[in-house]
Amino acid sequence: MQRNLITSALELPEHRVLKNLGIVRGITVRSRSVVGNFLGGIQSLFGGNITIYTQLCEQARIEAFNLMCRDADRLGANAIICMRYDATEVMPGLTEVLCYGTAVRVSDASGAVPPVA
Repeated sequence: MQRNLITSALELPEHRVLKNLGIVRGITVRSRSVVGNFLGGIQSLFGGNITIYTQLCEQARIEAFNLMCRDADRLGANAIICMRYDATEVMPGLTEVLCYGTAVRVSDASGAVPPVA
């Protein structure tokens, strides 16, 4: 899967969808440790960006994104369109991050099909 062929748009410019392979997703559930919560609480007293939580959220998004790409690779996709993120608090302190999109096989404007891997 070429990362430059993943988009939140409905189509890839200069590419033609040859086959829709279905929805792909990656999901992860994350929590912050007791120490992390303590440090985050201290940071929140001073306001601004709570970096310890920002890092946790970014790690969760990266993991969900990579799992989605792995799912698309399994189907033989070379692109993903309509990619989205969603997050839900499962319970206090536990957050689910979901990354999903439509796995497709595309060709470029010349009709060449970019490789899967």
